[in-house]
Amino acid sequence: MRIGVIAIQGNVEEHVEAMKRALGGKGEVVTIKHSGIVPTCDAIVIPGGESTTLCRLAWREGIAQEIIEKARQGMPIWGTCAGLILLASRGDEEVTKTKQQLFGLMDITVNRNAFGRQIDSFEAPLAIAGFDEPFNAVFIRAPAIVSAGQNVKVLAKYDDFIVAARQQNLLVSAFHPELTDDLRFHWYFLEMVPGWKN
Repeated sequence: MRIGVIAIQGNVEEHVEAMKRALGGKGEVVTIKHSGIVPTCDAIVIPGGESTTLCRLAWREGIAQEIIEKARQGMPIWGTCAGLILLASRGDEEVTKTKQQLFGLMDITVNRNAFGRQIDSFEAPLAIAGFDEPFNAVFIRAPAIVSAGQNVKVLAKYDDFIVAARQQNLLVSAFHPELTDDLRFHWYFLEMVPGWKN
């Protein structure tokens, strides 16, 4: 089992460490800074960061193209925060203004700064579909999904915004599960990976 974490910009180390804990020695985590590595992985995590920069670098390095190709072949992809924005098909005025070339994989429309700027970061207990107990979600300058297609399963909402969702092999969260000790969201993602046994 090989999980790749896109490491060209953003909140990478926490994702790597959290995924290692979630795997519990049953796989490896690799960081991806250039093309050629995505196809060798069983699943990919696109972490948070500055979405405009992350998007530009992903296309420039050829990583975006590889993710799109593998996602269409069924590889599980999880986007958190900025990663959610990249996986979306449609964005708000901010996305248009910055000319972000979204990956267009999920049938969702995203509001890039739905919860404000960095100063407006917060934590909140979320009811997540399939989880017995609330999940303490950390939101940092978080985006949100403002509309989703019929094939998108809404996993969690906050203030009427969709903040976690799944469309077949694609998973997104507006919050940062890697910044908590709660590995349930990581395990949820790993359950999407063929061959994973917890």
